[in-house]
Amino acid sequence: MSFSAELRKEAEPIFQAIFDHPFVQGIANGKLEKEQLIHYVKQDFEYLNSFIRIYGIAVSKCDNREDMEMFNQQIAFILNSEIHPHHNFCQAAGVSYEELQGYSLSPSSHHYIRHMLTVAHEGSLAEILAVLLPCPWTYWEIGKKLIQEVNPDPSHPFYEWIHFYGNRPDGTQKFCKRLDELVQDASEKEKAKMKEHFLLSCQLEYLFWDMAFKREEWPVGLELVKR
Repeated sequence: MSFSAELRKEAEPIFQAIFDHPFVQGIANGKLEKEQLIHYVKQDFEYLNSFIRIYGIAVSKCDNREDMEMFNQQIAFILNSEIHPHHNFCQAAGVSYEELQGYSLSPSSHHYIRHMLTVAHEGSLAEILAVLLPCPWTYWEIGKKLIQEVNPDPSHPFYEWIHFYGNRPDGTQKFCKRLDELVQDASEKEKAKMKEHFLLSCQLEYLFWDMAFKREEWPVGLELVKR
């Protein structure tokens, strides 16, 4: 079994918890509150901005153009393609995409981003791949699962979101293949760090959905603290 396959096997309980989460189930049945959709887009816009920065750090640690191009393609995907599922949520909520940009991070989003940035700055290229993988991997599996189980028609409010993630080629394959190549030269200690990064990111993926569903905020509003 490849190293990436081992990671996915160990993360199965977390993946299943994500599939069962009420926000994901709300996407499936087309029933989410307007404010939940708005909170998700506000947070995911900032989260993806940070994801781009982490890809940039990864590029700085590459020693060949093939790896650079792999990360460059992912940056282009976020900038030019991943706005579409956001627009779907905005349309369902009856708001414009532009008015949901530039908001502060919630506690769970802040934790997740700082986790990835720490690994990106301090870790190896393989560690960066491990910490980044859960995001595209879980979204692809969610989309694929919802297409199979819900089979939504165009009248479904989240039809575009589901098909965007479920019908795109598995974006994790390149990452998994490269991680499996890099891990061949890693020590057991290094492999353990990669596994820890991966599983923590999986847990934080769950918390991101939970943050959106509960419309998580800081205990004392930041607008009060910044006065």
